[in-house]
Amino acid sequence: MNRPRLGPLGWPAACFMLGLAFGCKLPRRPGQEADSAPASRQIVNHASDAIISANPANIIVMANPAAAALFGTSVEQMIGSPLERFIERPGDAGDGPPDYLRAGSGRAGRRATDYAVTGMRADGRRFPIEGSISRANQATPFYTVIMRDVTERQRVQEKLSRSHDQLRQLSAALQTIREEERTHIARELHDDLGQILASLRMDLSLLQHTGGMTPDSLRLMGGMEQNLLTAIVSLRRIASNLRPRALDEGGLYFALQGLRDDFVERYGIPFSLLADEAELRLDDAASTAIFRIVQEALTNIARHADASSVTMNLFRLNGDLLVTIRDDGRGIRPEDMEKAESLGLIGMRERVWGMRGEISVSAEEPSGTRIDIVLPLAGHLV
Repeated sequence: MNRPRLGPLGWPAACFMLGLAFGCKLPRRPGQEADSAPASRQIVNHASDAIISANPANIIVMANPAAAALFGTSVEQMIGSPLERFIERPGDAGDGPPDYLRAGSGRAGRRATDYAVTGMRADGRRFPIEGSISRANQATPFYTVIMRDVTERQRVQEKLSRSHDQLRQLSAALQTIREEERTHIARELHDDLGQILASLRMDLSLLQHTGGMTPDSLRLMGGMEQNLLTAIVSLRRIASNLRPRALDEGGLYFALQGLRDDFVERYGIPFSLLADEAELRLDDAASTAIFRIVQEALTNIARHADASSVTMNLFRLNGDLLVTIRDDGRGIRPEDMEKAESLGLIGMRERVWGMRGEISVSAEEPSGTRIDIVLPLAGHLV
């Protein structure tokens, strides 16, 4: 026979049935007295969830077959046994049955009455349990516990957690590889191609000052020089976007200053940078991550915020670097943060989480967006 699971009525229904099973005096219509208690016992005995009841002295006074099967024993062996024989008693537990659950490893499940504890089978094996407890306020009070074996669910959660950690590690590794490739390409562009273009411009300038040139030749060479100058400027911009030289030559503080100046020049939005150079002397990994986080935040502001000013504050506190970026634009909406295509926010979160930090993005009042980032600096100071 299929055992019925407890329905949405929850604990009141369970306690009502158990009260009937124990023969508690509850109001009934005439003719129901003889039939209600046996019917309620059948419901409890055929429930698929493990159900036990214990008195204030922690002695089990009722157990259904599902509970006996859960602990690998029989109903007869459970009744009269101490509760701690089947539910591990935490060291700081009190005297009553509720303390067995409430002193466990904390809340679990969807209800406020769900607690995570450790069960012990008859053969001594331990296993995780999610249990809920309720008290029946009768003449002789007793406590009812409904339990579920969550071994498989815990195993799946641990597997998902390991998979999530591996994806984080992969993301961090890919970010590192990407930065290394950017650095290599930027240096190649600046040191090799940049020098060649600069040398060509110098040669062209010398050629222009050589006698015997016709006006048409001079005009043509003037156009060539302008094209070379444009190519040099574009090359420097591309190389800087790939890897700002200020990160290597001056450090994070000067790189952020350059980022601010470029943002103001390109978008015409005032940008206040509040930081102390001495507090931003970090290793290359942290400096690069913070620079990219700020860069992505400014890109989002320029594209979506419609802001008229931006303020960024960086300072150390108790071994952490606190970064706050604010704008006075239209403000981010909750649905914007959950969009799958919000790759900028996803990239920022991954970089922050890669440094074991925390990030919060919220709408400001009356308008605007605020980004708060906390980054632990242990191992990143120079």
